[in-house]
Amino acid sequence: MNNHLEGESSRYLQQHVHNPVDWYPWGDAAFEKAKREDKPIFLSIGYSACHWCHVMAHESFEDETTAALLNAHFVSIKVDREERPDLDRIYMSAVQALTGGGGWPMSVFLTPEGAPFYGGTYFPKTARYGMPAFTQVLRAITEAWNGRRNELLEGGERLTQALREQAAGAADEEGALSTATLEQAYHVLRRSFDATHGGWGSAPKFPQPMILEFLLRYHYSTGDPEALHMVTHTLESMARGGIYDQLGGGFHRYAVDANWLTPHFEKMLYDNALLVPVYLHAWQITGKPLFRAIVEETLDYVLREMTAPEGGFYSTQDADSEGEEGKFFVWTPEQVREALNGPASRALELFGITDAGNFEGRNILTFNGSDAEREAIVRVREALFEARLRRTPPGRDEKVLTSWNGLMLRAFAEAARVLEREDYLRAAIRNADFLLQTLHSPAGRLRHIWHAGEAKVSGFLEDTTQLAWGLLTLYQSTFEARYYRAAEELMEHVLTHFQAESGFYDTADDGSALIVRPKELQDNAVPSGNAVAATVLLELSRLSHAPHYAELAHASLRAVQTLLARYPVGFGQWLNALEAALASGTEIAIVGDLNTAEGRALLRLGRAGYHPHRLIAAGFGDIPPLLEDRQPQGGQTTAYVCRGGTCLPPTTDPKNLREILSTPTPVPPERKE
Repeated sequence: MNNHLEGESSRYLQQHVHNPVDWYPWGDAAFEKAKREDKPIFLSIGYSACHWCHVMAHESFEDETTAALLNAHFVSIKVDREERPDLDRIYMSAVQALTGGGGWPMSVFLTPEGAPFYGGTYFPKTARYGMPAFTQVLRAITEAWNGRRNELLEGGERLTQALREQAAGAADEEGALSTATLEQAYHVLRRSFDATHGGWGSAPKFPQPMILEFLLRYHYSTGDPEALHMVTHTLESMARGGIYDQLGGGFHRYAVDANWLTPHFEKMLYDNALLVPVYLHAWQITGKPLFRAIVEETLDYVLREMTAPEGGFYSTQDADSEGEEGKFFVWTPEQVREALNGPASRALELFGITDAGNFEGRNILTFNGSDAEREAIVRVREALFEARLRRTPPGRDEKVLTSWNGLMLRAFAEAARVLEREDYLRAAIRNADFLLQTLHSPAGRLRHIWHAGEAKVSGFLEDTTQLAWGLLTLYQSTFEARYYRAAEELMEHVLTHFQAESGFYDTADDGSALIVRPKELQDNAVPSGNAVAATVLLELSRLSHAPHYAELAHASLRAVQTLLARYPVGFGQWLNALEAALASGTEIAIVGDLNTAEGRALLRLGRAGYHPHRLIAAGFGDIPPLLEDRQPQGGQTTAYVCRGGTCLPPTTDPKNLREILSTPTPVPPERKE
């Protein structure tokens, strides 16, 4: 007999339908049962591509003895963290407070009112590595619940109060926004940089796309060569390592070692969405062909394997296939020879393939040759890729998340513009239209998830801000006013339904009741909704001539500024927003027919190169307001340029525009607010 997950659409929850554990989805039924039967709640949070979630499921949740303990003494709830990031955020904070760490699978014990009192992550079936067996934990919690319940309830109340205080945050809004914060953050990053392998930290090592983007911006503003070196060294090391799929394109989640060799093989939409713009910008700065190749291979992978027929982008691909982690991606020398149907010594050398192997007797592909050799062996890569297609592929989670789609929309839209790829632009337009038609109501409300024709779960801050970010990027690639309007409407919705005393809550004011209304400030694998809100509000302020948007962004930045200098790795997108707030930006309004030779030339000049502080509006009309009251001069397409708060005379001459844009922008004085 199946449990109560049978009607759920989540792939992760469906993976547990046949467990002997009597799982419930998050909802009133589970909490009412816990209150009625006077039992604590066991809350398990994970996601479909999580390897250790599968391990704990096989060891414990499919085990009859463990299930009998859970069913007798607990009400068990399964949550897909990708469907409910609000719950994941609240209870992850609790686990981190209780244990000093966190991760997935997340295992939390709650009172029937939802207050956490004990938690952890993966618990093994038998005690090992200093961890108790999961059954030992269950028996200890049961004993404490029956014999020392008041202690648990008091601890739960204290922890809940601490979570509420943490969500409220101690805002420091008095200090002026300062470039000194950027300098301090840079020096922290420089000191902690792994000069050998690139990146930050040891094992496991995660890509840090928001930090890499900050360093590119820092290099752009200061000319510091070390900032650029940290980026290019990291990007090249990742592109050559096992964390990158050398045959199919796209990045795996993270490396379990310090040198990017052995990945955790799952692929997440958001990692690739965030890494594409960094590689794209690095290519604009350096001209290095490898960086452009990574952009195109990654986006081609998304189009090929992660795009729904309706236009949305799927969420994840599993680490496992046929029950083995990484089996789809690894090779033996004999498999390579067979795929190439002949001599393969040079291919084996270039991809680091040996008889001994580098992963459980087989080989994760790396690339050890020159950039020219990488281009020269394209047919070898294609042959290996074709051979790999005959293997059993990893599973795919086909839910479409608005937030992650907004990030990938941004990646496609910008790559389309920079690389002049019409196929990428078509994918971006199709995705934006799908999201706006399917997950966006006429009242401005978003849904978080779409799967198999059904949109559900009220949208969160990250959905709204990340989609708005993607739409503003798409506007600058198409100049279709409807994308600007949609982005502005979404941010107005944020101001109406998410605003806190400082910054924004993660959930809307009419969302479901939780023990804490979460307000995430720190970036994790994706930028926080608050950091993206600040980023988008700054762009909107410049495109709309609406200073109140910038004022709200500045208030949010003041509240977190001290954290940025101390803990830059955790606040990368905030650093990008602060850098943008302090920069002397350039706004270009190109008014008139963009299809004339002069119009195309003006637009090409405005778009050329890496200029993170440049915004462009183009076409006819007054949407966005940057175009308002500006007319073609003498019937010719005309560029209006404002720099650092000063507007220059309009020009119809591309040579004159080139001269204007090539003149260094005056460095503004230190901002005082």
